[in-house]
Amino acid sequence: MATNTDIQRDTVLEREKEALKPPPMYQVVLLNDDYTPMEFVVNVLQRVFDKTPEEASHIMLKVHHEGRGVCGIYTRDIAATRVEMVRQLARARQHPLQCIMEPAPDA
Repeated sequence: MATNTDIQRDTVLEREKEALKPPPMYQVVLLNDDYTPMEFVVNVLQRVFDKTPEEASHIMLKVHHEGRGVCGIYTRDIAATRVEMVRQLARARQHPLQCIMEPAPDA
């Protein structure tokens, strides 16, 4: 008994390597207000952004004197998560601390 089989040959084309761009980065910024205690801001910087006490104090003073301070630069989802964490901590303690994210300047 003869078996008739069709042999199909697939042609494999080499793919061109696509140059992947890194994701856009966003900076998380704390904004100054006249009511949130400095100790709370330092605590938030340590808990949410993993800053050392010295780094947290430096950023807190920058926020206090200049009106804003960059806490870190992250991808969009991570930046949004950190902003929400700060807002929740501030709301839980009834502080008006504001935190925003904005596109990071190109380095």
